[in-house]
Amino acid sequence: MSWLWSNFGLVWDLTVAHVALSIPPIIIGFVLALPFGWVANRYHASRGTVLTVVGILYAIPSLPLFSAMPALIGTQILDPINVVVALSIYALALMVRTAADALGSVSGDVLQSATAVGFSTWKRFWTVELPLAGPVLLAGIRVVSVSTVSLVSIGSLLGVTSLGNLFTDGLNRSFNDEIVIGIVAIMIIALVFDTILVLLGRVLMPWTRVDKRSKRAGRRAALTAVSDV
Repeated sequence: MSWLWSNFGLVWDLTVAHVALSIPPIIIGFVLALPFGWVANRYHASRGTVLTVVGILYAIPSLPLFSAMPALIGTQILDPINVVVALSIYALALMVRTAADALGSVSGDVLQSATAVGFSTWKRFWTVELPLAGPVLLAGIRVVSVSTVSLVSIGSLLGVTSLGNLFTDGLNRSFNDEIVIGIVAIMIIALVFDTILVLLGRVLMPWTRVDKRSKRAGRRAALTAVSDV
């Protein structure tokens, strides 16, 4: 712990850099996954192809993908954009299936009702499908968040600053304190991100809390009825 207090400024700067690299891929992956998921859900013939092709992206080893980014997008080897783009690809690969499943979980009767009252396809998506698919989408983006926060550290092997620097420096010096502090810091970031996402979900989807309260009330009523019998 003495090393942490002596180098708190360094750890804080690395933490800020790590967070800055983590947020864009999560957002980009989510935004890009929605249209792919919509296509996979809307046109069932394309579902298998879309999910397979996008899913294969996640099988690409991270270090070779990070290393190939400068050649693919024309950036410098130390440019943080390389990490952001690579992690956005992984986020997309994880989120597309979740997006398709989330949109597919919306009741067909609800969609038909929305169409019957005059909703266009575009309006129905934004006002009916997307809100109702929200809980499943939230679960998927929470997984993407944890994965992204973890993978950012690999960028340090290419010289991109993040908490991964503590791993490389700790290994080079055989100094385990740095490695442990880096692991704990990444876990804390992942936990904070997850907490923020859960809170955002409660704010943006208040009806989910009502549903939970209704279910709990229903279970209590059932238990009461059984006990009365």
